Amino acid sequence: MRLLHLYWPHLLIRLAAARSRAPFEETRPLVLGGRPWAKGRVLDANRLALELGVRVGMALGAAHRLAPEAGFLDPEPEAEAAAMAAVLERLTGFSPGIAAETEPAAPGFGRVEVQLDGLERLWGPERAMAAAMAGALAELLPGPPLAGIAGTRFAAAVAAAMAGRGRPASVPSLHAVEPGADAAFLAPLPAALLSRDREVRARLDRFGLRHIGQVAEIPLSAVVARFGPQAEKLHARARGLETEPWRPRYAPERMALGLPIEPPATDTDTLRFVLHRLAAAFGDQLAARGAAAARARLVLELDGTFTPGGAPPHQAIDQPLPEPTSEGLAVERLLLARIEAAPPPAPVSRLELELDDVAPAAGTQLTLFTPQTGRTGRLGWQMARLALRFGEDRVGWMEIGDPEALLPEARWRWRPAPGTKGPTGSREDRR
Repeated sequence: MRLLHLYWPHLLIRLAAARSRAPFEETRPLVLGGRPWAKGRVLDANRLALELGVRVGMALGAAHRLAPEAGFLDPEPEAEAAAMAAVLERLTGFSPGIAAETEPAAPGFGRVEVQLDGLERLWGPERAMAAAMAGALAELLPGPPLAGIAGTRFAAAVAAAMAGRGRPASVPSLHAVEPGADAAFLAPLPAALLSRDREVRARLDRFGLRHIGQVAEIPLSAVVARFGPQAEKLHARARGLETEPWRPRYAPERMALGLPIEPPATDTDTLRFVLHRLAAAFGDQLAARGAAAARARLVLELDGTFTPGGAPPHQAIDQPLPEPTSEGLAVERLLLARIEAAPPPAPVSRLELELDDVAPAAGTQLTLFTPQTGRTGRLGWQMARLALRFGEDRVGWMEIGDPEALLPEARWRWRPAPGTKGPTGSREDRR
């Protein structure tokens, strides 16, 4: 998996300063939490206030004694949550895999994770994607984010922190770790990064483990003997392995992406090309998550400007899949068959593909001696495409019911082809 970690340091105080039109860093210390005489605690502070000893969580009165010249700003949780919600909504136009903390009081507020797998087909290289996303968010949040790209959540967060070292906060910065190089990137960094627990950090120092690479070189059994329940996570992080499951924003999960078509397309080949890019991106995202989708929905926005008699604004195709799948090619072929069976009545100006009922992919028990075929070659997918081509009422399969039944017609049942609504009519008509 490839993840982009976007981090806005001190986002709460930045948002509050933007609302009050107060300079964030240069002129005076700023403290967020309320008026100094209120019974509250510091929620955030800028660099000048931190240098005077103000700390997050201390009483506002104590912060005022340390920095009497500071400006004290009132929090607005609803406005801060709305700002982050707008960010997530904007990012859904780039990737269907997004995770972020939307509660302003949570420690992770100001951090956004974006899954990049397969998106090169749509937006170009990873660095270009990160720059495009940061540019799209410039009008929503104050200041550019620190950006890091890596294969695990921990490595991506560390890469984002490394991107900001030695650079002004007003300059966009990105640190990208090459695929498969997470362990090598982390090895020379301080071992204290592996945990926020002060006791664990002190124990690492007592054992002389100064760098992450030193922890990775120790056998897991030795780490468990010295660090107890947290040992497995520490060791996995040090080796560049994922320790926390990836949970995107939407639940139940829904994945959607769209691409405009300029000029509007009137031929199937152009629609096939755009649909292939969308379906392939989804396939890579699902495979990286170990997930599969059971339903697809394709929306074609139509341009009826020069169509005699006009045309509807859009054409929607809802397609249940014969089985949950992560193969973009299988989804593409099935939807393309639907388009060929019912061509759009006007030029298409935009395609939007949505996959629904996304869940962890179930394992399949393979036989020992029978050659295995790909999912796209399985009977269910072939029957679904045949039903779309020749009619759903003409393709189906028989299921044995009661072989011992007296009447022959009671010994079997007619089943529709997978991914179709099923044949209509009586059993006698279909025999």
